[in-house]
Amino acid sequence: MSNRSIMAAVLLASLASAAQAQSPKEQYNAETKRLATRYAEDKKLCADEQDSGQRMQCLRDAKSEYDKSLALAKAQYKASPAKPGECRDCGKVTSVVLGEKAGEGSALGVIAGGVAGALLGNQVGSGHGRQLATVAGAAGGAYAGKKIEEKAKSTKQWTVHVQYDNGRQASFHFDHDPQMLTGDRVQNANGSIIRR
Repeated sequence: MSNRSIMAAVLLASLASAAQAQSPKEQYNAETKRLATRYAEDKKLCADEQDSGQRMQCLRDAKSEYDKSLALAKAQYKASPAKPGECRDCGKVTSVVLGEKAGEGSALGVIAGGVAGALLGNQVGSGHGRQLATVAGAAGGAYAGKKIEEKAKSTKQWTVHVQYDNGRQASFHFDHDPQMLTGDRVQNANGSIIRR
């Protein structure tokens, strides 16, 4: 066996062991970088096409191939077994924002506001001016009644922003205080999050 054959065998063995030493996340990150580089190279090749129709088709084909390869890399990452103690759906709370969720107005608020506005408008002026004031009062009162009802039915809403360990971000809404603070470690659980 020649020295070159031995060197090639050693190199292949070291590459294989290095690939096994990488975590699934490291392998996924390396693969997505490789795919992004390949996609950029393909786009450069497409730019060399003289015909615009062929150039566009080339770009569509390159994008399609990139999307398929990326989907395959994601599927392999999700299918790879997690190491003990590793959590794929875990992340960190980046912020908790307390806001107000607008209530929904009903016909009752519109009608009550319209009647009140019409009564007040009827008190202004005389003749045609009074009729116009009544109509304007009814329209303004209906709008005001709707807004007042929406405000009265509004509720507090907590929005928790999360950055996952894989870089993905998400937001979760709660109608009660979730008792989470910025920096808390959380994990996905049935479409929501729980503290870890």
